[in-house]
Amino acid sequence: MAGPAVGLWLFEPRDFGDIRADVTPWLENFCEPVETKIGSDLDFWLRDGSALGLPTEDPNDLGVFFLSEDEDLPAADEDYSAFSQPPAQGLVLGAGRSGPANHRALGHLALAFAERLNALIDFDGVLSHPTPRDETGTEELLERARALVASLPGRVAEVSYDTGGGGRWFRHVGDVEFLAAWLQHPGFHLVK
Repeated sequence: MAGPAVGLWLFEPRDFGDIRADVTPWLENFCEPVETKIGSDLDFWLRDGSALGLPTEDPNDLGVFFLSEDEDLPAADEDYSAFSQPPAQGLVLGAGRSGPANHRALGHLALAFAERLNALIDFDGVLSHPTPRDETGTEELLERARALVASLPGRVAEVSYDTGGGGRWFRHVGDVEFLAAWLQHPGFHLVK
């Protein structure tokens, strides 16, 4: 089963090959092996989570992680009005497995990548809110999600997008200060 993924939004365009060349030596300090796949993806296995501030994890609990280019960003159907300009480029950082250890490891990896690349983090959904499968209780759940986000430091924006069939929904996009605080919250998990 595939795990969670987050987006990394860059506001200055960079060649993905240059990004790979920049992050590969850094990743090799605490990951193994670091492999470039056909199609430019970068796969890696976390060897030493302490380099990211993680407690020691059983390597059997963690799957592969990957970094790839998000060719759908910027998207014509997304509302970027909360930002001074739309993102110029997007990356996808994901986990090959789900489960609490992979959510936490991916969160710490996202924080480190966002700091290194001066990126915002696209949480690919509404934090602490299940993807709505029906309309029952959506407003109450949404109010709780918004209260949670407002209780943490940092900047978070709601970016709306088309869901198909004429509907709109949104995702949370936050800065590194917000993600650092969210990682310390007892209810931390990524959207899956």
